[in-house]
Amino acid sequence: MTRFPNFRLGVLTLVALAAVMAWDATGGDLLLARMAGSAMGFPLRSNPFMVHVMHEGARDLSWVLVIGLFAAIRWPFAFLRRLGTPERAQLAVTVLASVIAVSILKNLSQTSCPWDLQEFGGVARYVSHWSWGVNDGGPGGCFPAGHASAAFAYVGGYFVLRRVSPRVAAIWLGVAVVAGLVLGVAQQLRGAHYMSHTLWTAWVCWTVGFAIELALTRRSPRVLAPAPEQAVPAHAGS
Repeated sequence: MTRFPNFRLGVLTLVALAAVMAWDATGGDLLLARMAGSAMGFPLRSNPFMVHVMHEGARDLSWVLVIGLFAAIRWPFAFLRRLGTPERAQLAVTVLASVIAVSILKNLSQTSCPWDLQEFGGVARYVSHWSWGVNDGGPGGCFPAGHASAAFAYVGGYFVLRRVSPRVAAIWLGVAVVAGLVLGVAQQLRGAHYMSHTLWTAWVCWTVGFAIELALTRRSPRVLAPAPEQAVPAHAGS
């Protein structure tokens, strides 16, 4: 683990990839979509709470946090004071890079959303997102789940925070994953995404953070190596 500190995380990343691919093979996307919608569409598509709080509100809050992270590069606050300037920069850039990566994939995708399918009142037919180059007759641009990236984009912060506190890093990762799943499920109930879209967003965001970590570790392995949990002085953060 000392010689290859990221080996286990690399294995975990590959196992997660296999799990996401296995989900695609189950056909569970349509099954879950049919539980939330019908030929009349998705009842919660225009629900005020789902639209204004779970969609717009969560998105706006995420951008406020992104701005806060970039501001913290110069003016750190709370536990971010325990990170050096390069680490704070990595944290902010990782979040933004994850959002951009998901956005690029969405713009290249020909996969339409569940609410665009004929069986839910739309015009598209179901085509797996693995069927590259095959148009489903809908507007496309729905894969992976962009909205879930409002939370999943933060999972890469785990790689930065584990250097100063494995406990804080684990909490940060857990909150980001749970929040991402909540946002993903909310969009699924609205008919905006399939479960696979949410799972792929989580994997993409994690992989972007991991790739940035590997690139920086190669340049400065001693400085960027994970550190064991250390006691925090009583005056720290005061």
